[in-house]
Amino acid sequence: MTELQNSLRLPCGEILKNRLAKAAMTERIANSRQEPTVEHERLYRAWSETGAGLLISGNVLVDRDHLESAGNICFDEKSDLEKLKSWAASVDRPQTHFWIQLSHAGRQTNRFVNKQPLAPSAIQLHKMGLFGKPKAMDESEILKVIHQFRKAALITKEAGFTGVQIHAAHGYLLSQFLSPLTNRRTDQWGGSLENRSRLLKEIVRSVREVVGPEFPISVKLNSADFQHGGFIEDEALNVIEMLEVEGVDLLEISGGTYEKVAFFLHDEEQRESTKKREAYFLDFAERVRASSKMPIMVTGGFRSSRFCNEALKANKLDVVGMGRPFLSNIDLIPQFLSNKKITLDNPPIRSWLKSVNDSAEAGFYARQLIQIAKGQPIKKKMNAFLCANFLVTYEFFKGLRREKA
Repeated sequence: MTELQNSLRLPCGEILKNRLAKAAMTERIANSRQEPTVEHERLYRAWSETGAGLLISGNVLVDRDHLESAGNICFDEKSDLEKLKSWAASVDRPQTHFWIQLSHAGRQTNRFVNKQPLAPSAIQLHKMGLFGKPKAMDESEILKVIHQFRKAALITKEAGFTGVQIHAAHGYLLSQFLSPLTNRRTDQWGGSLENRSRLLKEIVRSVREVVGPEFPISVKLNSADFQHGGFIEDEALNVIEMLEVEGVDLLEISGGTYEKVAFFLHDEEQRESTKKREAYFLDFAERVRASSKMPIMVTGGFRSSRFCNEALKANKLDVVGMGRPFLSNIDLIPQFLSNKKITLDNPPIRSWLKSVNDSAEAGFYARQLIQIAKGQPIKKKMNAFLCANFLVTYEFFKGLRREKA
């Protein structure tokens, strides 16, 4: 048995059957009412057949006016519980956990959804003209967000999902509150780190109240924003201490925002020491391990089963998270779990125009996800410029259909 095949008992008492997780990847395939479809069921059934012990959904939004994509699912009072139950039941492998990642996009709300989204402060995200000028939230709007996460977590449990992840990374609303670059408030929700982390803490507490002590709660947190004047590693360590006190069951470490896409690094852009060790955020995970007993999941850059098993054996992390390999190498995941010599190859989608490479990469994997969701074979060779244009075009038409619904 490999280290990846060992089980893990979480603080709440639930057990992950192995140490491999399919990390969250936004699906963008919801219907115009922000509900899951048969494509979601087909997609997650395919992922469950890989044998991974934990599947985490892509962004499920708690506010249908603040979607990261017009194709996001939303959990709120308008949700059709029977459709959610059907989605949860699509993962029927023994002991396979299926958790819902809950998020609020804040200023990273797609312009095709909302031209003036809410945010901690009125600081606009300038990226390809896809985001509107946000409105600074008042106290009542902040308290409403806490209620929305609470309600969505309750729906998650009632629908039959086995855990919840609160998304506080990648520049979405909770990450915006944590960062001094996007949070310029002077009230109890801004300024000091204690104030900037208040919303996350209140949401974790509220979610725990409604799901109970035995239901897994995870938090996805940036190690840093990787921007001058932004959220930094030392602050992240302090927030992690707070999360441990609140009884979080699994911490997922990531990093970056839409402006600085550290969570989508190409191999040659990794820090040299990290590149040698393969995983993007393992450096920071080792700092966390020195001061926290909370189970740690690291996502980003894992490609060889040998390295994963070595890192687990050395107790550098507890769960290996992977995203893109579950698209481009989905058929190899079972072997990855059991074979110490398997390496997953994810060739980057590149063009001569460097400014489009991030969009091309995102578009390429979005198209692979849609292929699997439709029950069709993946396509490993695609034009970089067509992939870069795909997401903008796709979101435009998704937004139009949403408006007409």
